[in-house]
Amino acid sequence: MQVAYWIVAALLAVFYVYAGGKKVLQDQDQLRPMMAWVDQVPMPLVKAIGALEVLGVLGLVLPPLTGIAVVLAVAAAVGLVLVQIGGLALHLSRGEARVTGLNVMLLVLAAVAVWLGTVWL
Repeated sequence: MQVAYWIVAALLAVFYVYAGGKKVLQDQDQLRPMMAWVDQVPMPLVKAIGALEVLGVLGLVLPPLTGIAVVLAVAAAVGLVLVQIGGLALHLSRGEARVTGLNVMLLVLAAVAVWLGTVWL
């Protein structure tokens, strides 16, 4: 179970460090080609979402790695589930149901991380 957790956590980490890092570090014009929704969401909120994604990665990785407060890994995975629920809601409200495949995949991976993270509880 721990090996499966680390595989799922690594997949989530690669995606969220990239996507969250872009949201935190780039401005609206740079994000627009990849994320058209940034025009309808205030940039402070976009930056906050990016920061939550990066913090979620830290929460997935550091507690199990150090053995300190490992319950935070499950909490981080739950947070990433919530981020994806928000992403799905945003895309569906914009009539972009066809682009929700990535959101669904990330939602499922984060939910699996929640389940696998219970190994340490």
